[in-house]
Amino acid sequence: MTERFSPLSGIRVIDLSKVLAGPLCTQYLGDLGADVIKIEPCGGDDTRAWPPFSGRDGAVYLSVNKNKRSLAINLKTDAGKRVVQNLVADADVLVESFRTGVTQRLGIDYDTMTKVKPDLIYASISGFGRSGPLAKEPGYDMMIQAFSGIMSITGEKGGGPVRSAFSPLDQTTGVHTALGILAALRHRDQTGQGQLIEASLYETALSFLGYPSQIYWTNGVQPKRLGSGHESVCPYQAFKASDGYILIAVGNDPLWKKLCSVLGYEELVDDPRYATNAARVENFDETVGLVADKVRNLTAEECAARLSEAGVPNSLLHSIEQSLNHPQAQARDMISKMPHPAVGEINALSMPLLFDGYDRKPRTAPPMLGEHTVELLEEAGLMRSEIDDLLRDGTALAAD
Repeated sequence: MTERFSPLSGIRVIDLSKVLAGPLCTQYLGDLGADVIKIEPCGGDDTRAWPPFSGRDGAVYLSVNKNKRSLAINLKTDAGKRVVQNLVADADVLVESFRTGVTQRLGIDYDTMTKVKPDLIYASISGFGRSGPLAKEPGYDMMIQAFSGIMSITGEKGGGPVRSAFSPLDQTTGVHTALGILAALRHRDQTGQGQLIEASLYETALSFLGYPSQIYWTNGVQPKRLGSGHESVCPYQAFKASDGYILIAVGNDPLWKKLCSVLGYEELVDDPRYATNAARVENFDETVGLVADKVRNLTAEECAARLSEAGVPNSLLHSIEQSLNHPQAQARDMISKMPHPAVGEINALSMPLLFDGYDRKPRTAPPMLGEHTVELLEEAGLMRSEIDDLLRDGTALAAD
């Protein structure tokens, strides 16, 4: 097996986050070689209890907690707080996602932690940010899809709102936070200074609305739901074939000419109603209707073959199963199997970055709850008798 890319080797990350955004952030840091310590309550991260399950842990938990060690401890106790402080003293990064005000109550806020570690990089993830009128509100992905306006433009034309099903705000906030941490580490290399970083699902949502916002500012019209369509490009959406759906992406006028040739619409190539993208957008429903009339008489595979031969971008609509089993995923080594102490083996996705000459598969399976509690308490400077006391009184939990 080739060597793993480890630019963050020697960097220790204290992960006090839970659910999706923070854990995904720290999983990426672990992918890059950081030593990630996941500190969770004795009941575990919420997602451990979300079905379906492999062994005791939910699938969502397993998807974002690879490359970590687990310490289960009660942060509401003085002993728990001291353990965290001891670990932070030897750490480089702390990531948390508590509701605003909770870290102060627990004594793990930025001001307190930087007294323990002055050059600490402290990343704080929240729903709406740590200031402003909504700072103390909870922030779930779907809630902020609604609040931000995203759900006003997702869904079928004339239909109701639709949730983007893969939690894009959580996941991208995690990516944004990881990017900020990498920048802060570089800044610390240059200046010796730590950094407080804030990331929020709301600001991620607004950043997603970059071009819809610019369109609104330009024409003053509220963008509408278009299903799989695009308000600025046409035809650029899914069409119903005789046995399924096919996505056709005509991103420029030369592609329109090719599409007309495939569908037998040569007379429309120079028709002023359709010759340019701007004209097709103006005549959106008519353009889509013309394409739909032809596509519905073809099978999806037949249509895809004709379009591909002509050089028109297209895609069949795959299921998750089809995508995971596609030869392209295998060729890119994006899926692997990992040994897991509870269930024997689990499937895992690789980091979506390829560094030349290096293996990008996950390093270790997601830890069981408290799997590394004893060794991490020892690293925090506790004697074995003290560890036994914490385990006995329920302040800490070690895996079976």
